[in-house]
Amino acid sequence: MKTLSNYINGAFDADFNGAYSEVLNPATEAVIARVPESAAADAERAVAAAAAAQPAWERLPAVERGAYLRRIAAGIRERADELTDTIVAEGGKTRDLARIEVLFTADYLDYQAEWARRYEGEIIQSDRPRENILLFKRPLGVIAGILPWNFPFFLIARKMGPALVTGNTIVIKPSSITPINCQIFCEIVHEVGLPAGVFNVVMGGDETGATLAKHPDIAMVSLTGSVEAGRAVMAAAAPNITKVSLELGGKAPALVLKDADVDLAVKAIVASRVGNTGQICNCAERVYVHRSLKDEFVEKITAAMQAVRYGNPAEAQAGTLEMGPLIEARAAESVAAKVARAVEQGATLVCGGQRAEGKGYFFQPTVLTDVRNDMDIMRQEIFGPVLPIAVFDELDEAIALANDCAFGLTSSVYTHNLNEAFYVIRRLQFGETYVNRENFEAMQGFHAGWKQSGLGGADGKHGLEEFLQTQVVYLETDI
Repeated sequence: MKTLSNYINGAFDADFNGAYSEVLNPATEAVIARVPESAAADAERAVAAAAAAQPAWERLPAVERGAYLRRIAAGIRERADELTDTIVAEGGKTRDLARIEVLFTADYLDYQAEWARRYEGEIIQSDRPRENILLFKRPLGVIAGILPWNFPFFLIARKMGPALVTGNTIVIKPSSITPINCQIFCEIVHEVGLPAGVFNVVMGGDETGATLAKHPDIAMVSLTGSVEAGRAVMAAAAPNITKVSLELGGKAPALVLKDADVDLAVKAIVASRVGNTGQICNCAERVYVHRSLKDEFVEKITAAMQAVRYGNPAEAQAGTLEMGPLIEARAAESVAAKVARAVEQGATLVCGGQRAEGKGYFFQPTVLTDVRNDMDIMRQEIFGPVLPIAVFDELDEAIALANDCAFGLTSSVYTHNLNEAFYVIRRLQFGETYVNRENFEAMQGFHAGWKQSGLGGADGKHGLEEFLQTQVVYLETDI
């Protein structure tokens, strides 16, 4: 069994003398590692190291900072098999999805490195004859990155890539549920010789996160997590007026219009629902199908959900499973309770609805019909392989139902009518809309939610700007 350690100021904290918690394999329920439950003092040391390293890191030319990201990306590719196996074991991902996460992370760091020569300031026209107005883009300082368990490896890069290339330093807190991949990331960082203090990792639970969020030397807290976690971070950061960037929950609607290609919609919605066993904020969480297509759609999507292959990903060959287990016992209990509550409120259980027998936190792919927007299943994030389906008659009705939600992260529309597609797009209250495809964003886009789905965003040019602040200089000359 592997014992993990913090990575602070360019060194692994081998002398950690605090408590440890256990990391379980969700497919087997076996203990596979021990992770430190760091104290506030450990987080304090990490912030101090990052603060001390930041000025020199900022002075390094951006292209040299980007070169370090490229070396880390190369190190990830060299250890891709090991990382894939690790993510499968600790997170329950299928081997295909774990492999995608590893290689996408390497590509993401290469992409962020490209911004070294591309992000720019401005020269602004002055009203005075001998004045020049210059707008510089400067790093914020020390970033705290607080990670979830569902895409634990990629989220390291999503936070540290843009932070480092723009001259910030960072302290990462990985999830205690899936921390092993982060230990390997630290090993790669160490091997490429990143300057001490630029990248730090402190493992642990709520105390670690709270210490980072309320620390006066943290310039921004970037969190991916639940709405409850986002509220806690905002409250902790408020006394210091610390900037926060939050990607929180989602309740993505999928609108299947009357002229939709039903087979395409079924394929894309199932892919968006069972990916990572439904444990993705982007996932299609509720479907609104035109009444004329209801019978055909329900029949086909039920067959597709029943055909989903699931099991222990470590025991399966690549390409043979679409789904693994849920992340932990309480996740399986939560999903089961939400399905039971839906049936109690009047929904019809078409298939699934139960935990699978035996070891592991497996849950049957589930379809519910006869649902209404006032049911809990249509308002609360499910985070499991459960698909509630409602019916609509008029397009404006479907849009109103989709927008009747506290969340606003992603959405999708299925139609061949370009006019209707844009009619829907312009009225949906969501940060992302996918048309005739599964819910999965591009690194050059901008992943940002509305309403309770968060503040700020990630990826692309606009995501990079999250890690920068402006300094305007008014320069008077003699000529």
